[in-house]
Amino acid sequence: MIRGWYTGASGMNAQQNRLDAISNNLANVDTAGYKKDVAVSKSFPELLLRRMNLDGVYETPFGSADAAPVIGKLGLGVETNENFTDFAQGSFRQTESNTDFAFGGEGFFAIDTPAGERYTRDGNFILGKEGLLLTKDGYPVLGEKGYIRVDTDKFMVNEDGMIYSEKDNELIDRFKVVRFDNERYLKKMGTNFYATNDIAGPAHIAEGAERPRFIQGYLETSNVNVVNEMVQMIEVNRAYEANQKTITSEDTMMGTLWSKTAVFNGR
Repeated sequence: MIRGWYTGASGMNAQQNRLDAISNNLANVDTAGYKKDVAVSKSFPELLLRRMNLDGVYETPFGSADAAPVIGKLGLGVETNENFTDFAQGSFRQTESNTDFAFGGEGFFAIDTPAGERYTRDGNFILGKEGLLLTKDGYPVLGEKGYIRVDTDKFMVNEDGMIYSEKDNELIDRFKVVRFDNERYLKKMGTNFYATNDIAGPAHIAEGAERPRFIQGYLETSNVNVVNEMVQMIEVNRAYEANQKTITSEDTMMGTLWSKTAVFNGR
């Protein structure tokens, strides 16, 4: 019976982690460039149950084997295996702002922050007082020559991310767009930023077929499907309640067992 408590509790913990991921996805449904989180669970190793002392053992050329028939398997609960980010492409929303950009394909903008270089899919930028192209939080957007400086917001960006001044069509810079060997393992750092690690690998500038297509005057919306997330939230609530009832039933049976044992011993 005690095993049932732990099995039910492990299921509740796993569903709580799923609910946290779903809640975060729904909270960021309107965040430009947001990529949804997915919580993956796995079961603990199962036990094989056999009947004891039934038909004994039988001899084989290599020794003996248990003749007890298999009853079935006993599950020991689940655990959260990982929380990974789904980098599926989001749809495009037109803003008609020259400082807004979206990617048609895979890749990340490079941003200079006090904590080091960070990466994002959010192309909702602004023009700073010194002519720097900045994120909404005031961090400089990086080009391949360094900080991107433009005189006014009247500039053009082609599909390759090359920035031209509208006045004399002079090449200013090209957006630094990076890729990683294992982008699935990038770590979310808050404010829609990602940081790399040993598993994701170092950032490298995207070139050729790896480089996404730039679209100026558009933003990439989040890839969160509200309907799917709400359906999953209902599933999580039902599964959580089922595990909760399992623990309650186990507790009731344990209480009955102890009360019966106490009465028997008292006699």
